Amino acid sequence: MSLATTSSASKTLILGIGNLLMGDEGVGVHLIERLRQQSWPLTVDLLDGGTGGFHLLTFFESYPRIILIDATLDQRPAGTIRRIRPRFASDFPKALSTHDIGLKDMLSGLQLLGCFPDIQLLAVSIDTVQPMHIGLSPPIEAVLPQLEVEVRACLDAWPAAVTTNSL
Repeated sequence: MSLATTSSASKTLILGIGNLLMGDEGVGVHLIERLRQQSWPLTVDLLDGGTGGFHLLTFFESYPRIILIDATLDQRPAGTIRRIRPRFASDFPKALSTHDIGLKDMLSGLQLLGCFPDIQLLAVSIDTVQPMHIGLSPPIEAVLPQLEVEVRACLDAWPAAVTTNSL
């Protein structure tokens, strides 16, 4: 979980959420591990956020831009990727994976505090949570290269210098 020492106020955080012990539910964390093998600008930090929740509050307060990768149980075919630009906690899919309640509660709190970052959510549809299963199913493993492309597209969607009054 080590991040660069430069101030995060002008950086983008790529945050993978998930539980590696629950199969496809860990897709965000698996993607972060893949992304760590690539080169990224100094203005980008990568973070394995585990199962989310309030321990991530500092990161959501510190970064003006966050790309969030998470699994969702939304009845779409496994491996469907949706890119969502939520402005409020209620804009997130209703069926984010197993850490849904803590993450949404934290985001609602940030909204009340007036420091809700600019978030691009990459929601990956999964069929089920597989308790005590390490690894991804073939449909989810197959979309990891597309997720990498989507992360870079999210970065490209933001201007090089973004100013924000929320920090």
